[in-house]
Amino acid sequence: MNQVTAAAPLIQASGLTKHYPGFSLAGVNVTVEPGQVVGFVGKNGSGKSTTIKALLGLISLDAGQASVLGYSPRDLANTASARAKEQVGVVFDTISLPGHLKIEEVGKLMARAYSTWDAAGFQQRLRAADLDPKKAVKDLSRGMGMKLSLACALSHNPRLLILDEATAGLDPIAHDEVLDALRDFVAVEDAQGNPVNGILMSSHITSDLDKIADTVLCIDAGHPVFNIAKDEVCDLMGVARCRAAELEQIACSGVIAPGAMRIMRQDYGIDLLVPDRFAFAESFPSIPCDRMGIDEYMVFMIKGERYC
Repeated sequence: MNQVTAAAPLIQASGLTKHYPGFSLAGVNVTVEPGQVVGFVGKNGSGKSTTIKALLGLISLDAGQASVLGYSPRDLANTASARAKEQVGVVFDTISLPGHLKIEEVGKLMARAYSTWDAAGFQQRLRAADLDPKKAVKDLSRGMGMKLSLACALSHNPRLLILDEATAGLDPIAHDEVLDALRDFVAVEDAQGNPVNGILMSSHITSDLDKIADTVLCIDAGHPVFNIAKDEVCDLMGVARCRAAELEQIACSGVIAPGAMRIMRQDYGIDLLVPDRFAFAESFPSIPCDRMGIDEYMVFMIKGERYC
């Protein structure tokens, strides 16, 4: 396949399916548009890493179709597809570099691997991350290793970043610095002012996605749970803290569409997922309704029970 055009999705995948003994990834859809950060969430073992490996051609699919920057996963896995690989920056949840190498040697290795390698940019990122070029990869902490992996991924000028728990192990200051770098990455535009780059970001740190994601995709036990705009969750939805009697009043009021009520029973009462917390507050001003976060929404959608 040819390289993707500026306006086309960077990732377009539908019906991704992979069967293993005791686990199946089934019917997962992924889309990443230029200028977009897609958060990818789910419990441990839900199939996020399997999805990422399938997109990159590291494992074969049993069903479904995928295009990454206009290339099929098989194209990306082909050693002849050097140009395709240069456009994708990948950071896994473990350091995928030889432990004996010094950081300065990593830069030299990358320069031989990527024709688009930006040596000056790599050195600048090392300085910003306080990474000593003389230090060996095996002597890095997890957080420092993630900083190095991100520096490598950004320094060959990709159009797409695929990040698998890339912010794990970072201290709060480093977290903010990495998120700023990712914002800068997706803000890049072409000569016509069109967005160019995008990110698929798997993370258990949902507060990062609250800050940076445009949409959030969730899977559980290999199956899709939701794919929703982050602002719809964080800016519009809420969690009402109510009693059983109040729950019945809410159900009868029509404020929440019939069949759409989802609850979590707590020792102190009942938490209710509210699609529009502002409309809810007008109808039930005496019932506390807090802002929703991605983490709470995921818990509601995976563990919550339907009411009525």
